Amino acid sequence: MESSVSFGVILAVLASLIIATNALVAMAVLPLIFKNDSVSLCFTLNLAVADALLGLAISGLVTDQLSSPARPTEKTLCSLRMAFVTSSAAASVLTVMLIAFDRYLAIKWPLRYFQIMNGFVVGTCLAGLWLVSNIIGFLPLGIHGFQQTTYRGSCSFFAVFHPRFVLTLSCIGFFPALLLFVFFYCDILKIASTHSQQIRNTEHAGALAGAHRPPRTPSDLKAVRTVAILIGSFTLSWSPFLITGIVQVACQECRLYLVLEQYLWLLGVGNSLLNPLIYACWQKEVRQQFSQMALAMKKGLAACLLLLARDGGPEGHRESVRYITTMSHLEPEG
Repeated sequence: MESSVSFGVILAVLASLIIATNALVAMAVLPLIFKNDSVSLCFTLNLAVADALLGLAISGLVTDQLSSPARPTEKTLCSLRMAFVTSSAAASVLTVMLIAFDRYLAIKWPLRYFQIMNGFVVGTCLAGLWLVSNIIGFLPLGIHGFQQTTYRGSCSFFAVFHPRFVLTLSCIGFFPALLLFVFFYCDILKIASTHSQQIRNTEHAGALAGAHRPPRTPSDLKAVRTVAILIGSFTLSWSPFLITGIVQVACQECRLYLVLEQYLWLLGVGNSLLNPLIYACWQKEVRQQFSQMALAMKKGLAACLLLLARDGGPEGHRESVRYITTMSHLEPEG
């Protein structure tokens, strides 16, 4: 019982952080899409929406985990909850793949990129993405072989879905997508390194005749680090859960359900908390938008304090003016 409550508390904290973080990213990215007419930011916004929906989906499981005594959940309701969780997670993974493909096109064919990635293509890609995600999530409800034959009332992923579903999802979907994901970013790194080397060779043409090859620049190291973080976070988040699920199918006596549902599943869900930091906050324009939002909130707070101070008399008014003056001096220029 204590482990169930602890798991429920962790799930509640994780769900709250996922929803709040991705909602903040969506609020920052949406104005930038209308302002800059940016195609790539549409994918970033879609990732934030998918991750926020995943946080909302797992928040529905918190009540079951924290209830004392544990109350049983109908199998149909539990199946729908897990289908919603799976479809949201699939949308998040597919959006990460779509972002990788978008960046690959922008690097590989920069002159044709805006002809290929127009508004119609982006809308079609996103509509197809959500269609495929919902098919993946609700697939076990239509295939009897992907459902558990027995249900004890405690709602969890493997209480209603058979590990064969994870095996099929891994072999047909995740691992081929992972290989494609690694290919996209490794080829992007190769193209960027080639361009960087060509620039250095042009700059040093004639001046370094016969000299050794210039050392790797910090920008090259930054590119390698970025690709390593992108591939590493994506791989380490979901691979342990899916690989262990495959082991569970091959070894029915192993009983790995506790490890799968209370540890490795949380690791995969935690990827929705990393995505805003990796795909949104690393973009300069998004960081600038966050700064503007923080500045607007600070000015709004100062205005509220001024109104409150007026109700408090002359002394409060002077303190409020002094506070606003101090805040104005602290504001960055530009």
